[in-house]
Amino acid sequence: MKTVVCIFAHPDDEAMGPSGTIATLAKENPVYIICLTNGDAAKGKPDLRLAQTRKKELLSSAKILGVTNVFFLNYGDGTLSNNLYHEVAGKIEEIVQKLKPYLIITFEPRGVSGHIDHIFASMVSSFIYEKKKYIKEIWYHCISETFRKFIKGYFIYFPPGYKTSEIDKIVYVGTMWDKKKKAMLQHKSQIKDVLGMLAFESLTPKEEYFLVKRK
Repeated sequence: MKTVVCIFAHPDDEAMGPSGTIATLAKENPVYIICLTNGDAAKGKPDLRLAQTRKKELLSSAKILGVTNVFFLNYGDGTLSNNLYHEVAGKIEEIVQKLKPYLIITFEPRGVSGHIDHIFASMVSSFIYEKKKYIKEIWYHCISETFRKFIKGYFIYFPPGYKTSEIDKIVYVGTMWDKKKKAMLQHKSQIKDVLGMLAFESLTPKEEYFLVKRK
C-alpha cells in the first residue's frame, strides 16, 4: 500500500476533477484529501452557512470515493494568493509529514480552469513535492483538448486542454463511473456546475488525464 494525498482548493474539486482515479487508488491504498478553502463564496461575499454545507458535501463525496480522511484548512474561497504561500505550505507540510505519502495529486500548473485558487494549490503542491524526498510522484490533473472544446466561457481566461502527446498518464475510469457520478451529485450546492460537467463528460471518453513528475 502507498499513501496518497490529494491537494485541492475547494469542496467539489475532488469530485469534478480526478474522482475516478481517487476511487481507483482508494481500493488498495489510503487516500487523503487536503482542501484549502471552505468554499464560502456566494455572490462575492463569504457565507458561513454555505461553507458548512459545502464541507459536508465534500465529506459525503469522499466517503463514496473511499477516502480515508479529509483535512480542511478553512481559508476563504477566492482568497488564496502569494501573501499566503508560506503559511499554507507550512500547514500542508505539517499534515504531509505525518502521512508521508508516496504520491501527491493536484491540479496542473494552469489550474485546469484558470482559477487562481487552483493555481495556488498546484504551486504549493509542487513546493511540497520538491521538498520531501519520500514523495516519489506528483500527478497534475489536466483536461484534454477534446474535453476543452465542450467548455465555453467561464473565467476571464480558461486555458486550453492538453494534446495527447503532452499527457503523461491516462487512467480509465469507466469501472468507477457510477462512484464518480454519485460523488459529484453530493455537491448539491453546486448542482448547476455538476450537471454541466456530467453533460460534457457524457460526450468524451471515460478517462482522466495527468501530467506526471517522478523522482
